[in-house]
Amino acid sequence: MRPPRGRRSLPGPVLSALAALLVLPFPATAAPVAGPDGPAVSAEVARLLTEAERVTEEYERGRRAAAVQRARAHRLQEELADRRRELTDLHGRAGEVARAQYRTGGTLPPTARLLLADDPEAALRAERAARQAGQAVDRLVRGTDRAARLLEEAAARARTAWRDLEARHARLAVVKRGLETRLERLRRRLQATADRSVAAGRCRGAARLEQPSGARGAGRTWVAPVSEADGYELSAGFGSAGKHWARRHTGQDFAVDIGTPVRSIGAGRVHAVSCGGAFGIEVVVRHANGWYSQYAHLASVAVEQGQGVAAGQWVGQAGTTGNSTGPHLHFEVRVTPYLGSGVDPLRWLREHGVVLGGGRA
Repeated sequence: MRPPRGRRSLPGPVLSALAALLVLPFPATAAPVAGPDGPAVSAEVARLLTEAERVTEEYERGRRAAAVQRARAHRLQEELADRRRELTDLHGRAGEVARAQYRTGGTLPPTARLLLADDPEAALRAERAARQAGQAVDRLVRGTDRAARLLEEAAARARTAWRDLEARHARLAVVKRGLETRLERLRRRLQATADRSVAAGRCRGAARLEQPSGARGAGRTWVAPVSEADGYELSAGFGSAGKHWARRHTGQDFAVDIGTPVRSIGAGRVHAVSCGGAFGIEVVVRHANGWYSQYAHLASVAVEQGQGVAAGQWVGQAGTTGNSTGPHLHFEVRVTPYLGSGVDPLRWLREHGVVLGGGRA
């Protein structure tokens, strides 16, 4: 049978294995359960993540600006020292001119020196040259002195700006630490709530997360399941072996903090939202041409079964529910909604224009 357009054909043995897997039931989607520690904590974590990102960016901008002003103040101070050395040298040259004039004529007025000179014309030339040299030195002294004053004022302004920026940077550091402490506390609450949901096998209601502008795919067809701006590390890969899996790892893991927004890789419709089992809290989305994407070990969900989603739309928040040893997103691309039908998700994303870590995520 010819495979549908847009889907890669699979070898015969793989299709046989998939046919056997199709009889396995998909984990039942439990009725959502509301609770004070569910959607409210999810929304607060999302809000604090956005606020922490804003403060961190401001903190980093302030740090860079302070470094620039500090370097500028040091540079101006060095230039000021050079100008002062020049000024000292020019004062010395002015003294030499004065001494030369004294040696050639002492305190006699120019007319008397000309009258007493053996060669009046030569004396006149020497007088003119001495006068011009003195005037030139005076101009240089005045100009260098003015430049030194301007440099001193600029250096003082740079030092003031540097100190102001450092003070602001210190204040932002306090705010940043406070946000991180609150965020860590809320992350623990969010995970505890998720663990209770998984233990009960009942999902809480979808959290209505306010997504910041630019969170979606901005017109792109496919995106990574975690934004590069949120930070992630690729951990266990597709097909890798490990004691935590019965055979081989069936997806790609993204090591992220609890509460990190998880995005739908493309437009589609939520096929299932479930809680319990090895994957903990998970969302499965059906995309065009029959592809499915799975997002597992979540701490919360932000969508409901049957809901349409856009590329880049948040479908949940990362966690460590189910068979998980630490916070991460388990991500799969499948040809059916069921476990065992996955393909290599990194290769699939590359083939669809998403290069992880290369600015396209």
